[in-house]
Amino acid sequence: MLFIMSFRATLVFGVSLLLADLTNAERVLGAYIFQRHGDRTAKAWAPTKLTNLGYSQEYMTGSFFHDRYISANSSYQIDGISTDIVNLEQVTASAPDDDVIENSGEGFLQGLYPPVGSAATETLRNGSTVQSPLNGFQLIPMSEVKSGSGSEDATWLQSTSLCSKAKISSNNYFSSKSYNDLLSSTRGLYQSLDSLVNQTFSSSELSYKNAYPIWDLLNVALIHNSTESFPSSPALDDSVMQQLFVLANEHEFSLAYNGSDKIGAVAGMNLAGEVLAGLNETITTGGKSKLNVQFGAYATFLSYFGLAGLSDSNANFTGIPNYASSMVWELVTDDENTGIPDTSEIKVRFMFHNGSSIRDSTQLQAYSLFGQSATELPWSQFVEKTNEFAISSQGQWCEACGNSTGICASSSGAGDSSSSSSAKSSSGGGMSLGVAGVIGALVTLGVLVGLFILSMFIFGLRLVPKSALVGARRESDTSTAVPIKTDAA
Repeated sequence: MLFIMSFRATLVFGVSLLLADLTNAERVLGAYIFQRHGDRTAKAWAPTKLTNLGYSQEYMTGSFFHDRYISANSSYQIDGISTDIVNLEQVTASAPDDDVIENSGEGFLQGLYPPVGSAATETLRNGSTVQSPLNGFQLIPMSEVKSGSGSEDATWLQSTSLCSKAKISSNNYFSSKSYNDLLSSTRGLYQSLDSLVNQTFSSSELSYKNAYPIWDLLNVALIHNSTESFPSSPALDDSVMQQLFVLANEHEFSLAYNGSDKIGAVAGMNLAGEVLAGLNETITTGGKSKLNVQFGAYATFLSYFGLAGLSDSNANFTGIPNYASSMVWELVTDDENTGIPDTSEIKVRFMFHNGSSIRDSTQLQAYSLFGQSATELPWSQFVEKTNEFAISSQGQWCEACGNSTGICASSSGAGDSSSSSSAKSSSGGGMSLGVAGVIGALVTLGVLVGLFILSMFIFGLRLVPKSALVGARRESDTSTAVPIKTDAA
């Protein structure tokens, strides 16, 4: 089983990632990858950080996708993609403002387009040559996506969501019969863990309500803590960890997706809209845009699993995907001509890889979406089905979430009109309110910059790198070990 029967993130070195047993007669026109971050420290001890293990997991996964989509020797190479030196018009990467996720993205991209040695050499006007550092290291910029910022420092799935109705939807789970039944029936199990986790959780916090952060803390300890700092305990054998993992799955999936109130799955709705836009850009640009890679967290996986009907057809898709897991949407065609064919000749194939949990071999496996039997859907059908739940614009998001302030103020007719991208021109053909607002902001900015420069001159201030401002870190910040009591019974 993909998720439910596995709870430890294990990196397998020296094992080639095997391709799925799929037909390779077609051409791959483009792909969209949603990638979970790698192994990290425990959420209960924020700020979290990516571990060396997690960094390695992401690099290995990026290398796999290089071998699949970039390498000239691959039967699945994306049609026309640059094979050695990255073409930034062809590849787009994005991540939320979160250290663990962004650093995971860097590791993945290093594997996707590895250093190229002297091939990354530039000749200057004066005839001298300059090679990129680190043996031709390649830089791929990542744009920021607003949803999911700070998610790896938050223990509650919706805590970083700005969507009002999504928070309400998820909160409703805590008043449901299924939640309260599990809260009551598992009380003894969680209380039995007190001697193991009482440096992190109080006795009152040891319950199903904190199913995920409790399991997460213990899982990290079993990966990173030595047997001296975290000795084996009868209270935490494999069967107990399995119970805790299954309960964490139930808890998190119930927060991420509710079939009768789907707005709780807003993370998956946003992703669906982004996937649709990314694949559509590949088609409309004639293949200039070829590969999109977005990095994120497990909540988005769970939300999409529910929305796309994957959890209805396979119970494994109700479980938390492992570190470095991947969802992939491929644009494929059987058309043998070059370039992008008519959309009637294009299909979409969805695939999933459960991160670092599969040993001996790692496969990218195709699954059918929306309750269909085929693993490849005609483009028109994929668009139609995805649009049933996708959020593709700010206006859609504001309406679905019931938000009327902040970025949604203009959508509801409230707030400063200068913030509205749809501000209309005033009567008589004068300057639009939007333009006037921009000019006013620029004038104000100019005055502030002038005052800032003047103060630097008068008081002798100077600019310093951000890194120079970082203070001394706590000793625990440099370790991946979890602060857990060692005298476990």
